[in-house]
Amino acid sequence: MIRERAYPVDPWHIRETRLDLDLLAQSESVFALSNGHIGIRGNLDEGEPHGLPGTYLNSFFELRPLPYAEAGYGFPESGQTMVNVTNAKLMRLLVDDEPFDVRYGDLRSHERTLDLRAGTLERVVEWVSPSGQGIRVRTVRMVSFTQRAVVAFLYEVEPLNDTARLILQSELVANEQLPISSKDPRVAAVLDHPLQAEEMLEQRTGGLLVHRTKASDLRMAAAMEHLVEAPGKHAVTTEGHPDWLRTTVACKLEPGQKLRVVKLAAYGWSSNRSLPAVRDQVGAALASARLDGWEGLLEAQREYLDEFWDHSDVKVEGDPEVQQAVRFGLFHTLQAGARAEQRPIGSKGLSGPGYDGHTFWDSETFVLPALTYTQPSAAADVLRWRHSTLDLAKERAQTLGLQGAAFPWRTIRGQECSAYWPAGTAGFHIGADIADAVRRYVSATGDTDFERDFGLELLVETARLWRSLGHHDRHGRFHIDGVTGPDEYTAVVDDNVYTNLMAQQNLYAAADAAKRHPDLARKFGVDDEELASWRDAAAAVHIPYDRELGVHQQSEGFTRLQEWDFENTPPEAYPLLLNYPYFDLYRKQVVKQADLVMAMYIRGDAFTPEEKARNFAYYDARTVRDSSLSACIQAVLAAETGHTELAHDYLGEAALMDLHDLHQNARDGVHVASLAGSWIALVAGLGGMRDYNGELSFAPRLPSRIDGLEFSLLWRGLRLRVEVNRNEVTYSLRNGGGSARLDLLHHGKQVTVTQVKPVVLPIPPAPPTGPAPTQPAGRAPVRRATNL
Repeated sequence: MIRERAYPVDPWHIRETRLDLDLLAQSESVFALSNGHIGIRGNLDEGEPHGLPGTYLNSFFELRPLPYAEAGYGFPESGQTMVNVTNAKLMRLLVDDEPFDVRYGDLRSHERTLDLRAGTLERVVEWVSPSGQGIRVRTVRMVSFTQRAVVAFLYEVEPLNDTARLILQSELVANEQLPISSKDPRVAAVLDHPLQAEEMLEQRTGGLLVHRTKASDLRMAAAMEHLVEAPGKHAVTTEGHPDWLRTTVACKLEPGQKLRVVKLAAYGWSSNRSLPAVRDQVGAALASARLDGWEGLLEAQREYLDEFWDHSDVKVEGDPEVQQAVRFGLFHTLQAGARAEQRPIGSKGLSGPGYDGHTFWDSETFVLPALTYTQPSAAADVLRWRHSTLDLAKERAQTLGLQGAAFPWRTIRGQECSAYWPAGTAGFHIGADIADAVRRYVSATGDTDFERDFGLELLVETARLWRSLGHHDRHGRFHIDGVTGPDEYTAVVDDNVYTNLMAQQNLYAAADAAKRHPDLARKFGVDDEELASWRDAAAAVHIPYDRELGVHQQSEGFTRLQEWDFENTPPEAYPLLLNYPYFDLYRKQVVKQADLVMAMYIRGDAFTPEEKARNFAYYDARTVRDSSLSACIQAVLAAETGHTELAHDYLGEAALMDLHDLHQNARDGVHVASLAGSWIALVAGLGGMRDYNGELSFAPRLPSRIDGLEFSLLWRGLRLRVEVNRNEVTYSLRNGGGSARLDLLHHGKQVTVTQVKPVVLPIPPAPPTGPAPTQPAGRAPVRRATNL
């Protein structure tokens, strides 16, 4: 855990003012750059020391066996692990024959800055070699948003006090040696030499490597070229090996002179194209990058991000630390999905190997809401990818004896990769989460073409799964048994409320969409009888409720389970899954992450305000937040039930998850869902934004230490700006012309917003609330009111 503020508070930068080798792996994740297609960790330019090297291509993976002590029918046989591909970051420097290495000599200053508006990582170093030669090194790197296949680096070095002979070795390296994985099951499996060399081409200023994976049979190519500026005499040569290329620049500089090298790199991969085709693809990308040059790439990057921040920025007045963190979160959310282009968004994006690079339900449930209302095209691309895996999901359903589509709990390509049934395949709610993302996207954009081409079939096949997975009892109630909800500490249960309510919404949404597109629905085999069965099941879904306690049961019988002994659970025992047997967790009232509370956010239309207040108080006292997915959702319900100070606390935890390494695993990559969740905590929590049944509504209220909140949403082609202070809120349209209008609810009151004149409305007095909910002993979030 980063116990001190490693990064000074700054609204638009993440700045590291000194190098702490003990936190190197964490900073490599924080400083990772990506565009959704290519990801590079924030490793030092010279490659050593490192915490965890990493260069990734979205969906480029290798197969590995999934070992079982006892195999069972329906268990997946192969896992998929994201491959650390050819590394183009390496640029080693020798100063008068001595390697530039921060572990030796005198490191006089070292600063790295992630610029959230420029989309670059800059490093500035002053170092004195063991023999006394001082140098200044400045490097800048970017992964281009506008040229999807391109990564670019600037390397500048100058001697400070004497003439120096400088040798810069810039490399492409495949099959890097990786550190040994820990025993934590969340950490990615380490693959030994996953890439097989197919071709190596070298030229004077660069070259190209082509490799192929052994089992998954995927081909990739990486190429590099160098633009060198040096005063006087200098030499540039390149040499190669099947697994590496090295371009060497040699020169001799006087103090005040500077060597400047621009390194352009390009990546591409395919499961189908030939070696020449992939080779030519990266060659073309390199030519395009060379055409724009370093300055052109920088300018295009800045213009892309200027547009992004113009309609996606969230402004927080009064808590500068959260302001910095939420922008950091939005930046990493953008990086994860901007140019994924019909590829998945992994739980770590492309910032590290955690969870083997897999995508889970959190993509649709946490990341896509932020993208849907800010970058809807990126959200649509992820859903198109899900649709492309529909045949695999239907095959999986057949294997399980079910109808429709059973989407995998964790995957890269679309096949199920979870080797643990209770916290894997049993999490059937992922199908309803995908359906919810489809519903949300269509509602927010009005994109009927997407609904016809992709959305309807996803809704139909997931609805079929629920109809075959559930059953009507003799009283007509519809039950879904033997499933696991979001809370993985309560597994394989009956009638999980979150699952049931999400399935209900899925069934209704499928029936409604089929009615809107009857011809296409008939093409998918939907008839009137099937439509009626979906509506009947949805109307009869059983929702467990404990009348004695006056709360909903997270699942049938949950409130009669034995209570967990929080008072005698030591702080070092968290996360519980690493220190207690699942058997003990499954039979106690201990909640890993928001589950019923999650249901009250996404399906808030199914609960009364009084039920939400009682439920939130009951489950907050039993939720340990061993998942990074929990705090942001607890922030939303804390705000809705009137506990805005607690909402602020949970918001801080979600936003600072990686900058403070709160779960002590940031080394394996950032928590993209929690970072996107900080947007949810602000917009849906303090802003009170909801989208139920196609109607946009807001109920903003601020905690005492936040003075103002501003955010924008895209809604059916209109850009809505919401500005909140303590007493009032202003709604305004920023596009659409004089005839544009947007109808919304403000604290339950119908309001029409036009571009002609903003609407300014008072925030009504908050209704009375009971005592603030309590948390398990030692698990309360850090109080923001005392931490500013």
